[in-house]
Amino acid sequence: MRFPSFSIILVLVSVALAATAKNPPQSTRDSDAHELERLEKVWNEAHEHVDAAPLEKSGADDLEVDVPRMPVLTKTDALSFARSGRMKFLRYSTSDIRIRVYGDAAVVTGRLQRTRLVKGQETSDDWRFTKIYIREAQEWRVVSFHASETAQP
Repeated sequence: MRFPSFSIILVLVSVALAATAKNPPQSTRDSDAHELERLEKVWNEAHEHVDAAPLEKSGADDLEVDVPRMPVLTKTDALSFARSGRMKFLRYSTSDIRIRVYGDAAVVTGRLQRTRLVKGQETSDDWRFTKIYIREAQEWRVVSFHASETAQP
């Protein structure tokens, strides 16, 4: 019986490792997707309960928030605004969520419908959003949140 040469085995192992590095196993992607789903719920609940602590934990230091009718916010700006109490959410609900994981980066898209109370005035928003996560020290952090008005029929 003849065994393959060491160089052939080395090449095959290298190819297998490269394929695994580029395409993480399905179970890893599934696990990441479940964690990102959980973080999306935490984000929504933090807005509804006016709780800045989960937002502070989930946002990367260089977080950027870009939403209609507001200036672009840094993490510090967004947390200050959340803590100010100037806005109370009566509803903060997402749907049509799509999660795509690319190694240590992920993109979450969907629809955000929210009702807010500002200076006694109730206003509703219907947005499409894109949230970009990166994995830092084994934790997912939001680096960018962008929303735009949903197209009306």
